[in-house]
Amino acid sequence: MFDFIRRHTKLIMGVLFLLIIPSFVLFGLEGYTRFNDGGTKVATVDGKPITQTEWDNAHRMEVDRLRATNPSLDLSLLDSPALKRASLERLVQERVLAAAAADEHLMATDARLAADLERDPAIAALRRADGSLDMERYRQLLAAQGLTPEGFEANVRRDLSSRQVLAGVLDSGFASQAQADVAMNAFLERREVRIVPFTPAGYAAKVNPTEAELQAYYQTHVARYQAPESATVEYIVLDLDSVKKAVSVSEQDLRTYYDQNAATFGAPEQRRASHILITAPKDAPAAEREKAKSTATALLAQLRQAPGTFADVARKWSQDDASAASGGDLGLFQRNKGIDPAIAQAAFGLAKAGDLSDLVESDFGYHIVQLTQIQPAAVPPFEQMRAKLEDQLRTQQAQAKFSELAEEFRNGVYEQSDSLKPVADKLKLPIQTADNVTRTPAPGASGALANPKFLGALFAADAIDKKRNTEAIDLGGNQLASGRVVSHSAAHARPFAEVQSEVRTAFVNQRAAELARQDGQARLKAWSDQPASATSLPAAVVLSRDEAQGQPEALVEAVLRADPAKLPSFVGVDLGAGGYALVRVDKVLPRADQTPEQQAQSRTRYDQLWGVAEARSYYDLLKARYKAEILVPAVAAPTAQSGTPAAAASR
Repeated sequence: MFDFIRRHTKLIMGVLFLLIIPSFVLFGLEGYTRFNDGGTKVATVDGKPITQTEWDNAHRMEVDRLRATNPSLDLSLLDSPALKRASLERLVQERVLAAAAADEHLMATDARLAADLERDPAIAALRRADGSLDMERYRQLLAAQGLTPEGFEANVRRDLSSRQVLAGVLDSGFASQAQADVAMNAFLERREVRIVPFTPAGYAAKVNPTEAELQAYYQTHVARYQAPESATVEYIVLDLDSVKKAVSVSEQDLRTYYDQNAATFGAPEQRRASHILITAPKDAPAAEREKAKSTATALLAQLRQAPGTFADVARKWSQDDASAASGGDLGLFQRNKGIDPAIAQAAFGLAKAGDLSDLVESDFGYHIVQLTQIQPAAVPPFEQMRAKLEDQLRTQQAQAKFSELAEEFRNGVYEQSDSLKPVADKLKLPIQTADNVTRTPAPGASGALANPKFLGALFAADAIDKKRNTEAIDLGGNQLASGRVVSHSAAHARPFAEVQSEVRTAFVNQRAAELARQDGQARLKAWSDQPASATSLPAAVVLSRDEAQGQPEALVEAVLRADPAKLPSFVGVDLGAGGYALVRVDKVLPRADQTPEQQAQSRTRYDQLWGVAEARSYYDLLKARYKAEILVPAVAAPTAQSGTPAAAASR
């Protein structure tokens, strides 16, 4: 239930979510826009202009972000008026929140900045085994996006400060139980219905288009049958693997490396011990602590006389509930892992199994520790580790060599820009070729051809017109690539003869959907005029927003919006390319029972939605306070007739 509510939040809030403040992205747009010295003014915030140049750059960065997260995304969607407008609104939002943060003196601390960066998977992946950040790879990651660590961290810090403006409002949403019940009862109401589908497949046989009709359809929809811009390219890649191939290590180097790192290869030494605890917290009165110490001292003296009775004494006297029943056994542990440091120090300070420690003081009280087992460190022999050692050592040397070769790579593809061969020969890199390369990564593409930045460089004007090498593109992960266009084909309409079968299928589907809709609308009128004529209906089903029974969302919403005072009633639903559905709504049923856990989850989510609504209102107040105004008119999205392929695609 809760999962459904989360998935369908927009249905709960309706128009609110259409207007809600977009989520922050890690790389705030404000941080990327530096060109505010000129250009046409497109918006103002707090008396300061936002220029066309800033807007263009903000949108470009947003497109790059979306392409990086979803390489298969349609470029036409990325360049749509709606997305451009969203980029501008996001830029205005950032300016408003930044102004509010400045006035409220909100700042992100170093600790807050570090914690936020830790949550970024791309940065977390740069951590070494010891937990430290690989700064070189960190700089490379940011450089690939045109950023420095200082600039990037300033952007994130500014973004965190802005987030604080709305954070308190978002987290303070609260609605009464009565409000939540009324809203959720209405939202999760169920209705008993009978559905009569009018599917296009049942009408397709009635559609027999002439060639003239197909030609006309093709001319009207020629944009759908475009062959995309493409190119035949050649490219080279410098990566760590290619550098490793040229690295060789001697037997002596391997043995020296093994000797220096042997302790890290195998399992560390572990010890097993038992303890007796007499509790005496650090903040306990001095008299209580002294009494506990005296008790522990007496027990230690007793055990030194009879070490074999340790387990029995532990069961009787130890105040550690977790271990007392097992004679104080603590299991196996490492020196610096899995046990209280005071106990570990005592156990690892004993010579052999059976030895007793002196009195050990910890934050919990006084301990007596007996060593029961020593499990020595296990170091694999050299021959067993040889292959792994060689790979590790070659990788280390390759990483050191990579920076030097990367500089040669960058200089080579630039200085000899009419061919990749000189660089390829010098660095012993294979020249790879690919046909039908487009501006967006092809499905299943990998390596350089899956990188939007590399493809963007290949299709730059200079690369296409002059057939010059691209600059060295950082692909991330110690990879550089440069490419060259061998031949280029501009986008063009595919001829009718080539796409005739596709055109016919689209035409038939559209016309069949129209026939289904017409038939369904006629039946709706007849049944609405004479309800008794609606006979031989399918079996009843129960629909709700969380139990859609596989029905389209549009149908479910139409059913639930039917006037409950006029049941039974008939509802017609245009399903676009899916045809038409005629539904008789028979009964209104209450929402399904929820478990206490589901009720609690629903209530929590509803409170969150109230917080979102409050944040929306507060943001509107801030926009008014800082006189935020967008000066360019919104571009109306083109509308499509229901039942057409275009309408279906919009769904």
